[in-house]
Amino acid sequence: MLKSVVSNLLENGRSVSVALFALMFAITASAMPARALDVDVSEYTLENGMKVFVIPDHRAPVVTHMVWVRVGSADEELGKSGIAHYLEHLLFKGTEKLKPGEFSKIIRQNGGEDNAFTSYDFTAYFERIATDRLELVMELGADRFANTVFDDKDIKTELEVVKEERRSRTDNNPAALLREQLSAAAYTAHTYGRPVIGWMSEVESLAAADAQAFYRKYYTPSNAALVVAGDVDPKKVQELAVKYYGKLKNTAPTPRRARTQEPTPIAAKRVEMSDPRVASPSIARKYLVPGVNQAPPGVAETLDVLGQVLGSGSSSYLYEELVIRQKVASQVSSWHNGDTLDGGEISISLAPAPGVDVIAAEEALDAALHKLFKDGVSEDRVARARNQLVASNVYAIDSQFRLAYIFGAAFAIGRSVEDTLGWTSRVKQVTAQQVNEAARDYLKLRSSATGVLVPAPSKAANATSN
Repeated sequence: MLKSVVSNLLENGRSVSVALFALMFAITASAMPARALDVDVSEYTLENGMKVFVIPDHRAPVVTHMVWVRVGSADEELGKSGIAHYLEHLLFKGTEKLKPGEFSKIIRQNGGEDNAFTSYDFTAYFERIATDRLELVMELGADRFANTVFDDKDIKTELEVVKEERRSRTDNNPAALLREQLSAAAYTAHTYGRPVIGWMSEVESLAAADAQAFYRKYYTPSNAALVVAGDVDPKKVQELAVKYYGKLKNTAPTPRRARTQEPTPIAAKRVEMSDPRVASPSIARKYLVPGVNQAPPGVAETLDVLGQVLGSGSSSYLYEELVIRQKVASQVSSWHNGDTLDGGEISISLAPAPGVDVIAAEEALDAALHKLFKDGVSEDRVARARNQLVASNVYAIDSQFRLAYIFGAAFAIGRSVEDTLGWTSRVKQVTAQQVNEAARDYLKLRSSATGVLVPAPSKAANATSN
């Protein structure tokens, strides 16, 4: 769980280089310490419903301050794709107290850095700064959360920025276009099939009223969490949280995240693209699987291990089978992403070896998977994958940013601190039998979408040949 949460840091956000004592008595839940992998977490709730998570990390005199909002692109209304990401941009455009850009300028003047990112299930804002500047960041963050000003001129300017971001990151990148089309094909009903950055035809029509309505509905304290990780005293953070965030008023009832759920897949999907900008062919496949909130106990962790077994590193099953033994691929990888509010995915990416036809490579992939279904994988291979997953998460929490990210993302999809800290012990219990059963149960072609990207002759070459 921790690994895939961290690895899911969004591509579609901004570019990453992202009376006190009276209120104290109004806190509705006492601080609750929890511990795993030498991580201590204090959790409490402010009177207005805002959650607060504090993770002390005393290795350096710095702190990471994050505000998480339980809203992402999958919560957008039909015809308004991209509004969550667009609003993320607008929260840097100023408040009644701060001019556009002044928030980030103040952070930089105090030696810090800031940014934000949007995903299908959440939007988050972060600052990393010296610990003695935490109160300044708290004051600025609370002001931005509650008092962003929507100036028509700035809104129009920022919309052009978002459109250019889409052009540069997606429209000018064939691999990104394939991923976008593959997701759109994979999902029949669920909004996970829409791009986080939005469809250009809808982004172009977003208006100030759309952003303001979305802001008032979702950016309310009871729908958000403050996460602070770093060289801090939890009690002091609690006092500051009450002082700055505890006084914010809710602007709307806590939103109900009602999404159309994906029906049981009944047919494999396929996308084929050719592009003159592509130098070599590639294959991408995703299988729709239960997310952590829908999967039976133990299944999400089993799928984590399955993703690792299949294609994580040169000792993985698919790498050994397709790259080393058959030599039909130059690279293959796979991963599981189940840390979502709704359904999850197992993804496979494959690059055919030079001279190998893309169809032959895809057939070899299918044959390798069928061999796995028939013969299974050994307990030794599963044990190695378990150990790799656990180790990778130890390394992940060595980063203060990732430490804060893990608990913020878990909050955003409705998981508890105990759920998050218990992931390691649950992964250690996964057996080879469970992995083999999961592969047979969930890696079915009817639950998959396959994308093929191949080079195409350029227009100049076509003109010459004609």
